[in-house]
Amino acid sequence: MTFAYFAGRSSLRQLHRTVQRNITRQHQRNVRYESSKQSPPSRNASTVAGEGKQEAFSGAYWAWVEPIKIPFRAYNNMQARSPLLTQWETTLVIYFLGDLSAQTVQTNAYTEARYEPIRGFRAMIIGGIISIPSYKWFLWLGRHFNYASHLKSLAAKIVVSQMLFTPIFNTYFFGMQTLLSGGSLRDAKERVVKTVPVSWKNSWKLWPAVTAFTFTFIRAQNRSVFAGVVAIGWQTYLSWLNRLAEGEAGKVKGKSIGSEVKKTVKMAEKEVVGK
Repeated sequence: MTFAYFAGRSSLRQLHRTVQRNITRQHQRNVRYESSKQSPPSRNASTVAGEGKQEAFSGAYWAWVEPIKIPFRAYNNMQARSPLLTQWETTLVIYFLGDLSAQTVQTNAYTEARYEPIRGFRAMIIGGIISIPSYKWFLWLGRHFNYASHLKSLAAKIVVSQMLFTPIFNTYFFGMQTLLSGGSLRDAKERVVKTVPVSWKNSWKLWPAVTAFTFTFIRAQNRSVFAGVVAIGWQTYLSWLNRLAEGEAGKVKGKSIGSEVKKTVKMAEKEVVGK
């Protein structure tokens, strides 16, 4: 208890020192910047007081925001140095989190201890294979269908993405899930037929808005990352839909096996009675 108390006070002191140091540095930058500017011909007291308040607010604001921006700045640097590797690693994390979220929603993994690591591993394999093609797709879509009207460009990008990329991706996702689970090509085809139309129809409720926002406000190098963050929730839905299809397929197989067993038992009974 005593150790935790003093450790907490030490962490607060370090945070306070960091914030004060950032405030001091920002204030020094503001002073140097103001001194380098030429002073205006007339400045009244209210203007000076207002600028002082603005500088104080700006310094305190950046003191708290700067530590938060550090990981994003580091990620941008990594993406500038090796965009493909960064995209691949990011996709692995996204697919792992999507499957983890799906398992948590479906099975209460944290309370019932029913988490299946093999499912997360399969999701990471699927994401690792599709990562670079998805990244190239966003770059290609950003370079094409650019018209004078921004709304026309967005409409074209949304239609092309929904009619071309979405069904291909969903077919790949559900087919690979089946094959990596040990299913046959026939099982994969049945899974795709059951899940792709439903997922494609529901994708119109989310991805057109995401695509429009992405190509309006997000820079080209960050579009795949933004879509990946949204895809965590989407991967949760796809994993849930895939799991639902697995359960239905298992029930059908169980019923077929049960009927075969019953037929075998009846035939054996008939043979015994005949003898």
